[in-house]
Amino acid sequence: MKRFFKITAFVLLGVLVVGTFVFLWNKSKQKPIEYEIVQPEIRNIKKKIIINGTISPRNEVALKPQISGIITEINKESGQLVKIGEVIAKVKVVPDLATLNNAESRLNVANISFEQIKNEYDRASKLHKSGVLSKEEYETTYSSYLKAKEELSNAREALEIVKEGISSSTASYSNTQIKSTITGMILDIPVKVGSSVIQTNNFNEGTTIATIADMNDLIFLGKVDETEVGKIALGNKVNLIIGAMQDNKCEAVLEYISPKGTLENGATTFEIKAAIQSTGGGFIRSGYSANGEVIIAQKDKVLSIPESCLEFEGDSAFVFIQKVNKDENDPYLKTYVKLGLSDGVYIQVLKGITKKDKLRGKIITKLDNKPKKK
Repeated sequence: MKRFFKITAFVLLGVLVVGTFVFLWNKSKQKPIEYEIVQPEIRNIKKKIIINGTISPRNEVALKPQISGIITEINKESGQLVKIGEVIAKVKVVPDLATLNNAESRLNVANISFEQIKNEYDRASKLHKSGVLSKEEYETTYSSYLKAKEELSNAREALEIVKEGISSSTASYSNTQIKSTITGMILDIPVKVGSSVIQTNNFNEGTTIATIADMNDLIFLGKVDETEVGKIALGNKVNLIIGAMQDNKCEAVLEYISPKGTLENGATTFEIKAAIQSTGGGFIRSGYSANGEVIIAQKDKVLSIPESCLEFEGDSAFVFIQKVNKDENDPYLKTYVKLGLSDGVYIQVLKGITKKDKLRGKIITKLDNKPKKK
């Protein structure tokens, strides 16, 4: 009985040793690499340059007041269409005390002078009618009277302008009414009723009351790297893809390439402008970000393969074609090819393969994502 247990123990030990050896040998054995099989296709190859930029109106105007004061009325809202001359807002003048005092003083002096000269003119008029005063002296007095009258009128209007920003004779040229200078859409009104505004002058840009633009005339503004600016030219067609309107395709024509580059983050870029000719039927808002595609080369209906199928040896490129008679040890035939245009994903093959060939592609990666059984 003891002998039987010994024999059984030795047999189990032997099975365990052999099983362990087989397991380790299978685990250390290199598994064959599996590749995707790719077949050449006939397709169109387009080489593109991608330009990042924004959509902007060609003509955008900022309305600024010609006088300082307080906003008393706003007649329009952002998004509304306006025509030239329409009143957008009104400004009430806040007079400067020194200027107001000078205007009032001028009016008082002009009034005193006018009363004095008017009395002299009345006396001269009576004397001239009685034949005592000569015609020349009468005309001199009359001229002084007219000058004093005009000065009084000017002083009175100057005081009205200081107080109200407008006078009775200049009502049609009022600076208190902020009027649109172009026909277009109001993009923004950054002020509110009661806001203080500053006039525009040589030392101050002034407060922007409204921004207006013609939204029917849009352009695409972008930056092109110095390595690619030489590949584009005026008149090139630009296909726009707007981030907020993915399904809306817009077309533009390149109309401007800056002759001078700017250094940004260590790279030299050149500004470009493209006139948008087709909006794709949607409303495009100012400031939308967009990508512009400029096709610089194109080949239609050519034999092409994915670039992942290529391997390189010096200046030569080659692919591996699956042999007709499969050989497990050497299933692929190394074949050199002549290449053409590439779009970064697919590349044109001019010589070396046919449409019927089957090529070795990327390595198939197997992931063990099977859920564990409970």
